[in-house]
This record gives sequence, structure tokens and C-alpha cells, in this order.
Amino acid sequence: MMKKLKIVTIGGGSSYTPELIDGFIKRYAELPVTDYYLLDIEEGREKLEIVGKLAQRMVAEAGLPMKIHLTLDREAALKDADFVTTQLRVGFLDARIQDEKIPLKYGVLGQETTGPGGFMKAQRTIPVLLDICRDMEKWCPDAWLINFTNPAGIVTEAITRHSAIKTIGICSGANSMMMDIAKAYACSKSEVYARIIGLNHLIFADKIYVKGEEMTDDFIDKLAHGSADNTLKNIPDIGFSSRFARALHMYPISYLKYYFLTREMTDAALQDSQHKGTRGEQTREIERKLFTLYQDPALNHKPKELEQRGGAWYSDTACSIISSIYNDKKEIHVVNTVNNGTTPDLPDRVTLETNAMIDRHGAHPLAYGRLPVKIRGLIQSVKAYEELTVEAAVTGDYDTALMALSINPIVPSAAVAERILNDYLDANQLYLPQYAKR
Repeated sequence: MMKKLKIVTIGGGSSYTPELIDGFIKRYAELPVTDYYLLDIEEGREKLEIVGKLAQRMVAEAGLPMKIHLTLDREAALKDADFVTTQLRVGFLDARIQDEKIPLKYGVLGQETTGPGGFMKAQRTIPVLLDICRDMEKWCPDAWLINFTNPAGIVTEAITRHSAIKTIGICSGANSMMMDIAKAYACSKSEVYARIIGLNHLIFADKIYVKGEEMTDDFIDKLAHGSADNTLKNIPDIGFSSRFARALHMYPISYLKYYFLTREMTDAALQDSQHKGTRGEQTREIERKLFTLYQDPALNHKPKELEQRGGAWYSDTACSIISSIYNDKKEIHVVNTVNNGTTPDLPDRVTLETNAMIDRHGAHPLAYGRLPVKIRGLIQSVKAYEELTVEAAVTGDYDTALMALSINPIVPSAAVAERILNDYLDANQLYLPQYAKR
């Protein structure tokens, strides 16, 4: 008799869910999911019903014996689960929009994963994720938690430091980079290997291989000439200069524009907020259209419009990693995991994003060595910010929170950091019980 395979997605009413369902349908032969639980909260009930019915139609169309369960009951969902994925957003998109707008008042980027926006999202999210981990310790202690909730690296670090649950953090960014490389050489992603080092949304590929041949210099030339893509759909299309691309001589994820082109990206964000809304406001409109599509009873597949949401390759990333654990594949994936000696330039216990071999025991990062000096300082300073951000989210200590924001490279001064923090705490009281003493 086939072993039952139970998977849970927390934040099941998310617009991303059809991505995951599509991924599990495509991999059913290697991941025979018998029960898939979509879990949400009361405020997300309507979206859960809409997304859940689409998921059920997708599975029915595929003719698979995978049962889709829709529930608001955390215990029922988590009991004896094998894998739990998280894609939740505490405060919904309204909170994200607020995270973006408050820093813009002070001329500072509010992007939702880097800078102040990522900080504030982490403050709301980490206590909820750790509460979920405590429930997992009771109801499915052997399950794997595959975290996609942003800021993914910071959230994963909080879980590894404060929970016994086995976890891997994932992001579709590295997969998108490798797809861009594959596109540049008219080959499949499976024929591309990139050596990746850094932090979530702050990664660099310093070695690029196509069909087994090193193409690093050639690809950097393509970047410098503008003949290779380096823009995610959710990031403004502002390019690095040809000279800078050659000087860096690495392939940077698009999010690095927030650090290397801070002024230009801030100006673009301010322009967008005045003319077409912040990215959160744009996302709310994309989601409105998506949920209108999802309600069509004739729709039984993932709509192409979902690619505009910014999570392309999410299902490919998540499902591949789950399959690698479940089937003990020993594949190489880019994940967020504990440093544990990968590079001596970061503390052993912190989380980084890098290539790792994935098997039934989890992620085994590949040794990297010393960080190149041209990226070392940025990675170390952002990691220090991330460590303080986790500590602030767990303790609710104002001074720790202030120092976290003050040392983030995107925040221009401690005085501005303090004003942003005060506004954030005032606006988010409902979601910050750890700061109740303030």
C-alpha cells in the first residue's frame, strides 16, 4: 500500500497557491501527494475558498487521486504532516503598502524584503512563524518546514535559532537568474550551473557554467552589453552601467540594485508611488484581477497572468526541493540554510543563501571559502542587520530594533531610522504584541 504523503500550505488562500498545485501535479510520479491541506485564517476565508476550488479543478483535470482540503483548523492541517510550506502575509497587502509608504515620506526605500520594509515585515511575521513551529513540534515534529514567506532569509534564521523544527528557506530568485542565463545561451535551465553566495535577495553568481563549460567572462560581457536579462518583474528596470558590470564581474540578483543604485531606485520608487502606486498597490491590482480569473468555473489550470505576480519559478523551486528531500535525490539547489563553515567570513550559525546538496537529511551547503573583498563588506553588514532584526522580532526590544534599522545600508541616518521605526510601531500595534511594553 502506498504511503500517504501529506503536505500543508499555510497561507493557502494566497494567489501563489496555483503555482504550487501546478508544481505538484507535474511531479506526481515522484511526489504522490495523497492529502494536500490549504490552511488560512478567518480573514482569508473568502480567498481560500476561491483558490481552493481552483486547486480542486486543477487536480480533477489532471485525473490525480490527490485530495485538496480547505481548512481554518491549524491542528487538523498540521497533524502528521510530512511537509509544511509557508507563504503567509501578516496584515495582508495593506500592511505591505504601509511598509512601503512610511519610509518614502523620508525619502527612503520601503521595499518589502530589503531595507525598512523587510524589517517591518519580519517584525510582524517572525512571532507568527515561531508560533506555527511550536504547533509543529506538537503535531508533526518530524515534518520539514519549507519557508517561502519573506523576508525568507531572516525568517529562516529566526526558525533555525529559535525552533527545533527542520527547515529550509527558499526563494525563486536564483532560479530566475539561471533561467536568464539559459535564455542567453538558448539552452535549458538544467544545462546551467551557477555558483551562488550571499544572503536572500543579496546573492552573486561568481562562476557560471553552461553545458559543463565555464562561461563567466562571456556572460559578464553579455550583461555589460545589455544582451542578457537581469531584471525580475517586481523590480524597476534600471540597469547597471557597462563599466560597473565589468568591475563587479559577477552576476548580481536584481535586488542588488537597491544597494548599488540606492538613489536611482529611491527616485524610481518615489515616481511610481505618485503615478502608478507602490509595488504593493500594483500587486493589489494584479491580485484583484487574478482572483477574478480564479473564480471562473471553467478555469482548471494555472493562468499565465500569475507570472506578473513576481513569483515565477516558485513552484519549480519549492517542489524540486521537497522532491529532493522525499526521494533522497542529493540534487544541488540554491537555498537558505545555516552557514556552518561554508564561508569563514560569516558566523557559523547564521543563515546564508548558497548552493547546497539536498537529501533526506536536508541541506548540505557546498564549501565556498573566503568572500571576495568587493562583496564581503556588504554581505557582512546586511547580515548584522538581519541578526539584529531577528533579535528585535523575538524580544520586542526597541533599542535592538533601532540599531537594526540604523545599520541597514539602505537607511541613510540613525535619525531617519528612528522616525521610520516610531511610525512603523504606531501603525502596526495590532500585529506587534512583543512591543506591547513600549
